[in-house]
Amino acid sequence: MEGLSQLLSQRRAVAILLFSLLLLPLLSSEALASAERAPTTADHTKFEALKGPFNSAPEVTAACLTCHTEAGEQVRATTHWTWLYDHPETGQQLGKSKVINSFCGMVVTNEARCTSCHVGYGWEDMSQPPPAAKNAVDCLVCHDTTGEYWKFPTLAGFPTDIPREWPKGSGTLVLPPDLVKVARNVGASDRENCGSCHFYGGGADGVKHGDLDSSLVDPSHELDVHMASDGLDFSCSDCHTSWGHNVAGSRYQVNAKDTLGIDVPGHTDLGRASCESCHGSEPHPQAKLNDHVEKLACQTCHIPAFARGGVATKMWWDWSTAGKLDEDGQPMALKDENGHVSYLSEKGNFRHGENVTPEYAWFNGTVEYTLIDAKLDLTQSPVHINRVEGSPGDGDSRIWPFKVMRGKQPYDTVYETLLATHVFGKDDSSLWSNYDWPKALKTGSEWSGIPFSGEYDFIETTMHWPITHMVAPADQALDCAACHSANSRLAGLPGIYMPGHSSNPWLNRIGWLAVLLTLLGVALHGLARRFFRRRREHTKER
Repeated sequence: MEGLSQLLSQRRAVAILLFSLLLLPLLSSEALASAERAPTTADHTKFEALKGPFNSAPEVTAACLTCHTEAGEQVRATTHWTWLYDHPETGQQLGKSKVINSFCGMVVTNEARCTSCHVGYGWEDMSQPPPAAKNAVDCLVCHDTTGEYWKFPTLAGFPTDIPREWPKGSGTLVLPPDLVKVARNVGASDRENCGSCHFYGGGADGVKHGDLDSSLVDPSHELDVHMASDGLDFSCSDCHTSWGHNVAGSRYQVNAKDTLGIDVPGHTDLGRASCESCHGSEPHPQAKLNDHVEKLACQTCHIPAFARGGVATKMWWDWSTAGKLDEDGQPMALKDENGHVSYLSEKGNFRHGENVTPEYAWFNGTVEYTLIDAKLDLTQSPVHINRVEGSPGDGDSRIWPFKVMRGKQPYDTVYETLLATHVFGKDDSSLWSNYDWPKALKTGSEWSGIPFSGEYDFIETTMHWPITHMVAPADQALDCAACHSANSRLAGLPGIYMPGHSSNPWLNRIGWLAVLLTLLGVALHGLARRFFRRRREHTKER
């Protein structure tokens, strides 16, 4: 009995040891998930230059530049500053100062409103480059950690210096920020910094992208596995790495198929704005799943829907209905059954969506835009504001998910070009001041340098936005039947054969012929056996 007791004790010890070893990966992953970021090497509360007082935000920038001597010039060389991008593939000059979109149109003539999301102060004229003053760069919008710094929406990038009402008519006052407090508490940018602009593009929370909105400030694991506050807690810059303030990852030229794989210093491009840069090109333990990587973007399976965080995204915007007033001659605001704004006199009709299934297209990373001086092909409807390039046989493309924004916007019926609309401003030609479309379009055309015949109408447009955030947990990724079924998500997409969905007439004929030949062979084999068996029996009888 004593020997048996010792044997059981030994087995119990081995079991405990094995169980502990199994727990180690879980414990280490928990530690990793909750690990704090490396501490800063500078305590900005101790810097004499930041003790203030500061009479304006540019004065804070001047103080920053006394130590960070090269930062200002670095920022000035980036797309965030110039709002220009020379596309290496299409030759187009793009950027916020050049493109027209399916939302608010163009920045031109609407500068003070739109440049509230410029990384500088005082850019009020798109016909000129951003302000030349060294202290015109806004350090605080990207590096504030207090959450109290805010660029006022109508002041061309400045925070308010006096109490101002916002939103208009709400009775809510926005107070000037405590610039000394903000300056002495700067740090690395986080999701809230980047999101102060990128979450609110198009005029409100979640309007543009579909996969970027305020729900990502503090997301759950189910909403985004990378940014989850109780998990990996990634900031935007963990993937959108920077070099001299130049941030990796651009929707103008997407790395749609990263062939470099896991980012290795000295051997790759040092950018992590792709799934492969961390997960490699064979991320799954099952070889059959890895076979899909060549043709499918990771996002296609791992982002089953967008606008999943409780913030609706705009899916339709019809400018042609803007300008209607109520029976008292006052602007109207209507909401749909879900509480989303469905009509504004200033902007027209809207449709919103939540938990939206993406649309899919072959994509090689290149996007070509319909610029404001391009003559439209009116035989093709709708007009594509941008067109994603790619094909199944080019070797560079994958199937990607997109939000496709649809709507109606003005165009010149004589010159057959899209029109910029002057919507914002206190002058009597802005659409929001008097709802006079001809005046607003005439001013927009003059400022954008495009001729206006005086004749206009509204045309349907589409605009593609790649979906790459809101990555769901692995157990919520698409299952096989999402594509390999009669109701496939990828139905109608060319250049791909999917068992369970696709049908090829000749392949079907060959398959059925093989079945018939097999049945015929079985029948002939059975007849032959029967014949020879009878023959043998007959021979024995003789």
